[in-house]
Amino acid sequence: MTYSEPTDLAIVACPGGEKFADETIKHLNHIYSRRFRQKSDVLAKRYEVDRVNLVKDVNFYNDLQTSDICIRGDITKYRAPDFKVKTRFTWFMNGEVKTEILDCVRGKDVFIFQDVENHQTLELNEGKNPISLSVNDHIMSLLVTIDAVRHAGARKISLVLPVYPYSRQHKKKGREGLTASLLGHLYESLGVEQIITLDIHSREIENAFMKARIENLHASYQIIRELAKIVDLASEKDDFVVVSPDTGAIDRNKFYATGLQRPLAMLYKERDYSVITQDAKTTNISSVKLLGDVKGKVAFLADDMLGTGGTLLKAMEFLKEQGATKVIAAISLPFFTGNAIELFDEAYRKGNFYRIIGTNAVYHEELLTKEWYIKTNVSGLFAQVISRVHHDQSLSDLLDNRNIIEKLVKQDKSAEIE
Repeated sequence: MTYSEPTDLAIVACPGGEKFADETIKHLNHIYSRRFRQKSDVLAKRYEVDRVNLVKDVNFYNDLQTSDICIRGDITKYRAPDFKVKTRFTWFMNGEVKTEILDCVRGKDVFIFQDVENHQTLELNEGKNPISLSVNDHIMSLLVTIDAVRHAGARKISLVLPVYPYSRQHKKKGREGLTASLLGHLYESLGVEQIITLDIHSREIENAFMKARIENLHASYQIIRELAKIVDLASEKDDFVVVSPDTGAIDRNKFYATGLQRPLAMLYKERDYSVITQDAKTTNISSVKLLGDVKGKVAFLADDMLGTGGTLLKAMEFLKEQGATKVIAAISLPFFTGNAIELFDEAYRKGNFYRIIGTNAVYHEELLTKEWYIKTNVSGLFAQVISRVHHDQSLSDLLDNRNIIEKLVKQDKSAEIE
């Protein structure tokens, strides 16, 4: 295992996923630098050699491994890998897109980043054409990029999709397609071996793959870390309750209730399925019932994604009517489509909720300007997973983070005692 150049780990960022890729690369650089420092310190002490000479020896052997004559950089210091692959994306006026890989990726382990829910204005054609892309535009860009990487001779192709596209179309209720499965088959047919995603809407999607694997990450630790800054999780008072916003989110919120050692309540919603939700004000919820008690307590809700936001807005308003002192929501994938931000602004002014905690898995500039919105960064989690996958290391403690959550809660309690 090498911790500096040469490395065969490469990252290709589609236009929509470039922001998330850049943040992840920062963490990767930190991970490799820290590992190199730790390893060289331990080896220098173990073999009783000078650390500077040891680093020179490591760089010497790295130079022997490279196909180039040698690697540029100071031979007495750590030489950071250049993970990002130079890529050119051309957007044609008829909507077609072309991807050109400008660096050599032959024989490399390539991770392709794409944020299909990035609807911010992107500077395409080298800044000549600012344009906002749809989910389908991003998917086509991703497919074209996979094909370009495959033809460029990559040894292994993995996708980093913080949002798995079409994940809500995962089961049939009539004469309809299984689009989540369809996309999975497309990825596999192009040679994709692995997909890394965040809080996938349905675990059933994993069954769509014959060979490819899905690493489904969770943002629970990052969310609880932010929650601890605005709520006293160490308090023994019974003033904090976890509320599942619906029956589909019960397992997720049960996880939070267990980890935080707090009671669990649930909202039951009766829906009129003849109504198709177009925006936050035209939800199909006809009535809401609460199983549990939130009076005089801080209510915390967690869900995987937020689209128009109508369901969450109605739930938070209902909890305030039931006597909750504060309502805080955590969303792994904050889409905020349509006029959702305006409606949340209005609900915040009315005092219907206190804060929304969301991840940076979806790039959204306007959200970051809102007082009621708190961003938690999951790019470090993705960087750790990518590094471990690349070096064939275990992901167990990253996929099941109950132990680190328990430590976080215990630290808060011990700090309060002191």
